[in-house]
Amino acid sequence: MIAAKPRQLNQGEAIGVIAPAGPVLDSELLPGIQLLESFGHKVVLAPHLYHKKDYMAGEDDVRLEDLHAMFSDKRVKAIICARGGYGTLRILDKIDYDLIRDNPKILVGYSDITALLLAVHKKTGLVTFHGPVVKELTKRSIGNLESLLNLVGTDGLFKLELVGGKPLKPGNSKGTLMGGNLSLICHLIGSPFMPSLKGAILFVEEKGEDLYRIDRMLTHLRLSGLLDETNGLIAGAFEDCGDRAGIEQLLLETAYGFDMPVITGLPLGHSLINISLPIGLQATIDSETMTLEITEPCVTP
Repeated sequence: MIAAKPRQLNQGEAIGVIAPAGPVLDSELLPGIQLLESFGHKVVLAPHLYHKKDYMAGEDDVRLEDLHAMFSDKRVKAIICARGGYGTLRILDKIDYDLIRDNPKILVGYSDITALLLAVHKKTGLVTFHGPVVKELTKRSIGNLESLLNLVGTDGLFKLELVGGKPLKPGNSKGTLMGGNLSLICHLIGSPFMPSLKGAILFVEEKGEDLYRIDRMLTHLRLSGLLDETNGLIAGAFEDCGDRAGIEQLLLETAYGFDMPVITGLPLGHSLINISLPIGLQATIDSETMTLEITEPCVTP
């Protein structure tokens, strides 16, 4: 499937905010909303944004309704999720993917939102964006929002230096950029919402999982066969997941026998820096220069 690109976000255009996973309070989102407005964007809040049902932002049908409403709203040019948490998996089989295909828009989030990003890309071909959520816009580096707006506000190319990383398995390759939160990727395996990793450069990140759980997830990924034709593996942040050397060893073991480079140092995920990356576009990685380059525009003019 050829990737479908959303139209670029221009100065002053509206950004919609939805909560397809965990619940949020208005006080938690207000600083992020004000920051978006300070960059000149109008912010449109989903009708049921502040609903709550246990550990989710309302019933499944309510969260689904908000997702559909934002893709239907002609004013809204980009949609940023309020937070992660849990809940997107529950609505994947109920989404109107034809609606999304007919109204392609920038869709942004990470953590639990990984499931939504990958499912939308798989079912519609739409390029989605692994990036910051509204709740954290003012709690982490301001560069996170700047990275996102730069990525979706221009049809230029994007090159990222993996400062502080290292090549665990040297090499260079090109492929389709895929990835997100490791546990959500594993939860999608075997479902109709998991994109193919054939020819992909896969990036993964995680937070708060013991080393043996990371081992379990990476082993699951390897045993699934999805890595058999993957072109590269890049590690983002693995915050509070144990010893860094242990993570690196697990990544090497996961890639053993596969002809692909393995690199760490991607400034992305549950860390202070969470730059944005497109899902579904062509990219290259080079362990000698320690760079990741998006080799085609992420949006259309």
